[in-house]
Amino acid sequence: MTGPGDTPEAPPLARSAFDRAAHRRTDDDWLAAAWSRSRVVVVSPRSATPVGRDGRAEFRDPGAAPDGPRRFLGVVADVPYFAVTAPAPADADGWQTLRDIGAVSTDLEGALLATAIGLEQWHQRHGHCPRCGAATDEQQSGWVRICTVDGSHHFPRTDPAVIMLITDDSPGRELALLGRGHQWGAGRFSTLAGFVEPGESLEQAVAREVFEEVGVRVTDVRYVASQPWPFPASLMLGFEARLVGAADLTLDPVEMAEAGWFTRDEVRRAADWTDDLHTPLEGDGARLRGIPPHFSISRFLIDRWLADED
Repeated sequence: MTGPGDTPEAPPLARSAFDRAAHRRTDDDWLAAAWSRSRVVVVSPRSATPVGRDGRAEFRDPGAAPDGPRRFLGVVADVPYFAVTAPAPADADGWQTLRDIGAVSTDLEGALLATAIGLEQWHQRHGHCPRCGAATDEQQSGWVRICTVDGSHHFPRTDPAVIMLITDDSPGRELALLGRGHQWGAGRFSTLAGFVEPGESLEQAVAREVFEEVGVRVTDVRYVASQPWPFPASLMLGFEARLVGAADLTLDPVEMAEAGWFTRDEVRRAADWTDDLHTPLEGDGARLRGIPPHFSISRFLIDRWLADED
C-alpha cells in the first residue's frame, strides 16, 4: 500500500501485476485441481464483497466459498485465485464495494478485486448475443461467452476513458483546473474526464473533452499512467496538459456544475482535509474543500502536480 504523502510510480489498482495464466482457462482438469488449493474472493452482482474485521476483502478457502459461477483470475506465488459470484445477504452487513475498501487494500488485493468485479460486470451486461439476441453461455472459466445459436464468441470489453489534469503555467500563475459534476457535493472537485469516441486518438479525446466541458484549449498533452476502473468497465488513461490561450471558463451546464483554477496551496489544503477523516468537509469556508481520495487516478495526477512544485 502507498500512504498519504507518498508519490507512487503508478496509480492504485495498477501497481501489482499477477500471472493471469490465460492458457489454463481451457484446461478443465488443471482448473479442477487448482480450485482445491485456491484462494477465493466472493463478489455480488452489484460489485460488493465480504470484508473482514480489518476492513479488507476476505480471500477464502474453497470450502468456505458459496455456490456460484467460478472465474479463474490467475496465479500468485503458485497459489491459484478464483472469484465466485453470489448474491449479498438482504441486509448486506459486512459487504462493501471496491470504492469503500480500495484505500485499505493491498496492491495485489486491489488488482485481483478489480479483475473479479470487472468480469462480473461484463457478465451482467452480456447475457445475450449482440449479433442475434440469443442467450450466451459462460465458458473458459469466465473469460468468454458463446452464443447458443450462431456460436459467436464474445470477450470482456473495456471502455477507454481519458482523465486529465490541466495546468496554467503562465508566469505568476501555476494553477490547476478542477471541476465538479452535478453528482458531487458542493466543495468537492476533481480532474476532468470523458470517454474516448470512435475514430479518435487519446490526445484528441483529451483536447475535445476539456473544450466541451469548460471551453478552454490545451497543448502539450502528455500520457502519464493508466488505471482499471471497473465501475462498470472503464480503463482510465491519465494525462497532463497545459492551457493555451485564454483561461476564461465556459461550462457545459449538463456535464459541469462548477469549475475553477486553483493554486497549489488551495489544492494542498483540500488534500489535507480529504485525508483527515475527522475534519468536516466544510473546512474554513473555502470554495475547494475536498478532492478525490488516494484510491483514484485523479488523486494520483493531482499528487504528482503537488510534488512537482520544486
